Amino acid sequence: MIDIGRVRSQLPDHEIYWHPTIGSTMTEASRLAAAGCESGTIVGADEQTAGQGRYGRVWHSEPGAGLYVSIVLRNPFPADALPVVTLALGLATSEAILKATDVSCDLRWPNDVLIQSRKCAGILTQLEGSAIIAGIGINVNHAAFPDELTAIATSLRMATGREHSRERLLVELVSSVTNFCSLLEQQGREPILEMFSRASSFVYGRRVYVDQGDAMLQGTTAGLDPSGFLVLRGDDGKQNVIIAGGVRPCS
Repeated sequence: MIDIGRVRSQLPDHEIYWHPTIGSTMTEASRLAAAGCESGTIVGADEQTAGQGRYGRVWHSEPGAGLYVSIVLRNPFPADALPVVTLALGLATSEAILKATDVSCDLRWPNDVLIQSRKCAGILTQLEGSAIIAGIGINVNHAAFPDELTAIATSLRMATGREHSRERLLVELVSSVTNFCSLLEQQGREPILEMFSRASSFVYGRRVYVDQGDAMLQGTTAGLDPSGFLVLRGDDGKQNVIIAGGVRPCS
């Protein structure tokens, strides 16, 4: 189990609710937000039995191996800022991993953190009244994954050959989330868009396909629009703005 006392001593301004096991930290953080909890409130768990991913998928939450947290954000962002908040959280997660482990990550629009093309962390954002719930899952000390995830997932332990402190990573994560959200609040979207574009190999000049459920688009990425959506120049020459969809590199 994570040493939550150590974490609390380093994050004295944050209310932290830690659970040995929980269905989903997102669900509990949403409940607390609806009840009026303070901005920066953290819900975490050593295990999730119903961890949430995008499009209703389940986030694999091995007991004691990963970092599974949701943070309540009450920054006064504009109502349409959620896509850029997601990008800011990706930058924060990547920065925290680098500071805690010296591992450099790639960012796949809009919410995946990668090590050598395999996913090591994911971000999920949702609104709860005026609050944003930032759900972040990081594969830290997983030694292996279920067969269906082996080809697409990795962990910090698998990438480095050693275990890492979840306590230190959590402290770095909360600090980075606070800093990037403050940057977005104070300076607007442009710095986040520029930083994400530099940090991601998927934003410019990448041949990708986009699975939109009822359609499959293919083309070359051409940057981010002012709202934080991905611009795709299709093979037919048309320019598409990708609001949602699974972006994957063309083989």
